[in-house]
Amino acid sequence: MEALELRDVRKSYGDREAVHGISLTVHEGEIFGLIGHNGAGKTTTLRMISTLLTITGGSISVFGHDVATEPEEVRRIISYLPEDAGAYRDLTGRAYLNFMAGFFASGQEKEEMVAKGIELADLGERIDSKVDTYSKGMMRRLLIARAIMPNPKLAIMDEVTSGLDVINSYEIREVIRGIAKSGVTVIMSSHNMFEVDMLCDRVGMIDQGNLILLGKPADLKAESGADTLEEVFVRAVKG
Repeated sequence: MEALELRDVRKSYGDREAVHGISLTVHEGEIFGLIGHNGAGKTTTLRMISTLLTITGGSISVFGHDVATEPEEVRRIISYLPEDAGAYRDLTGRAYLNFMAGFFASGQEKEEMVAKGIELADLGERIDSKVDTYSKGMMRRLLIARAIMPNPKLAIMDEVTSGLDVINSYEIREVIRGIAKSGVTVIMSSHNMFEVDMLCDRVGMIDQGNLILLGKPADLKAESGADTLEEVFVRAVKG
């Protein structure tokens, strides 16, 4: 069974179609990247996968569950981290994870979930500092921990390193690699081509709501005779 299957997926807002018949498959255990410029349709696609937006046409299946007819089943096995996600700033990191874990478990199971979140966040003593004292990198670590501690089968991350400096971005990529190695399938969006090239097993390139290329980064570069994914994308867009 594939982790994720999109078949001719479309999304319209009135007369405007934002996503035009995207079809792709994400294999279990891989890190898959959706790349494209701002407004290309990446976030809209992720929100449809996450059941936050209804599909206008086509179908999406997450580990065999249809997002349109089985949304509750899908929500039980996914996590979604939007680009603009935040945490309760008056809570400590530990208190925030404890609060969020309460939506998924209780008793010993909840304690184990919080312990996992603290380990994933890897904030040391700062886990007991208030969230409003965290740097952007620390905040992102906490939010990733919150998303992964309930043990999702599919983790969906939108522009996960947006606004971070080089060192923090590198550290977050290492966290994502560790998450994938633990057995979680990851689909992420980014307009950072270098990041996707370094991190993802396969990528899908989106332009104006269309899937224009799909494959392994190395294969896409070889096929187009390009040195970088950025070159591949620019050539594909310009035709």
